[in-house]
Amino acid sequence: MDIRRVSFDHPDAVKLNDQVQAEYDLRYGDGGDATPLDPADFEPPNGLYLIAYDENDVPVASGGWRAQDANGEGNLDGDAELKRMYVVEEMRGRGLARRVLAALEEDARAAGRRRMVLETGTKQPEAIALYTSSGYEPCEKFGYYRHYESSRCYAKQL
Repeated sequence: MDIRRVSFDHPDAVKLNDQVQAEYDLRYGDGGDATPLDPADFEPPNGLYLIAYDENDVPVASGGWRAQDANGEGNLDGDAELKRMYVVEEMRGRGLARRVLAALEEDARAAGRRRMVLETGTKQPEAIALYTSSGYEPCEKFGYYRHYESSRCYAKQL
């Protein structure tokens, strides 16, 4: 498995983002994640976007973090917000998400971020299991979906 830094608007990132949006739509029926994102959000040193490629150079997993500081949406100074974690269906259960997550945490820590935060939903139990088994704990809701009943927010000190 080869994990590479790419831009959020890289063609492979766009492809995987379209797939995760389609999955969100299937699970929640609302057209996908409407959180505003800009490719510049994921540019070092204020963020990072990663894609894992298989042995045939096919993109199979992705994830990124972006810097957040205290704001009206519930973030705290020093937050790194996890975004667009995704593994293609046929590659799930092989530890790819855990490897991408560890690389993102390491990079955010090196960039001086103090806490990794994320928002997921009740219809993503496998995501919740990944995060809680990786040391994330429920935290005060933040972000675009903070007022939604199905939203769940987690944090981990870096």
